[in-house]
Amino acid sequence: MMTLNDKKQKMPMLTMLSPITSMLIFLVVIPLIYVLVLSFCKTNEYYQVMFTFSFDNYKNLLSPSYFQVYMNSIVIAAITTVICIVLGYPFAYYIVKQPPKIRTILYMLVIIPFWTNSLIRIYGWKSFLGASGLLNNLFVWLGITHKPLELLFNRGAVVLGMTYTLFPFMVLPLYTAIEKLDLTLIEASYDLGARKVNTFLHVILPLTSSGIFAGAIMVFIPTLGFFFVSDILGGGKSDMIGNLIERQFGSANNWPLGSALSIILILLTLIMVRLYTKAGGKLEDLG
Repeated sequence: MMTLNDKKQKMPMLTMLSPITSMLIFLVVIPLIYVLVLSFCKTNEYYQVMFTFSFDNYKNLLSPSYFQVYMNSIVIAAITTVICIVLGYPFAYYIVKQPPKIRTILYMLVIIPFWTNSLIRIYGWKSFLGASGLLNNLFVWLGITHKPLELLFNRGAVVLGMTYTLFPFMVLPLYTAIEKLDLTLIEASYDLGARKVNTFLHVILPLTSSGIFAGAIMVFIPTLGFFFVSDILGGGKSDMIGNLIERQFGSANNWPLGSALSIILILLTLIMVRLYTKAGGKLEDLG
């Protein structure tokens, strides 16, 4: 039986947990439940939500008109993730190999973009890549081209914006994984006669795979929802799932359909996190 002293010891912990639990309930659990309930509702001719149970919203998501958006979202998210891995891995590896002072400076340079609103930075890219922007003016001045290039409002511009915005989300988990790397295993590989390429493929890469997968999740999922990047740099020509959700809650005023899309996106996130944990990753690496 629990003694009086045991109860007294547990009371402070319960007191500390209760505000956190309350915040999670009111700020996370209740809104998610509300979105889930909305996803099974309908709208009338006046775009008012009718709380009548229906699977129509999920059936509508199977329409062929939406599949093009799904595929475009997956392609852009996959390309962005691969580019971030290819660029982020050597960058993170280079940071880890630096002396402590330089490592701190480089690490701070990765975090500094978080101090500025990403929307402002994307508008900066729009100005830089525009017909009268710095890059096109430079090309014309150098004689590389006789007229401004169409660098905006295409899939390439969207991928560039996504990669720029989400690159730190790839570098940070990679940095954590590489920093924990046991250097004695690398030395043992060299002592056994393995070349640098073989050591990287069979020792370093498997030991840092948790960072790669964690970074992939932190890049792939937000890419699907960052509608403002495709709006600004894609000009509405590269719609993604995030654009559909934003449009349903905004101009279309169809909250139930937007909620259904949001639930699908949440399920996709949970599936990827589950695959990550099944592969041996730790949830702490995603933080």
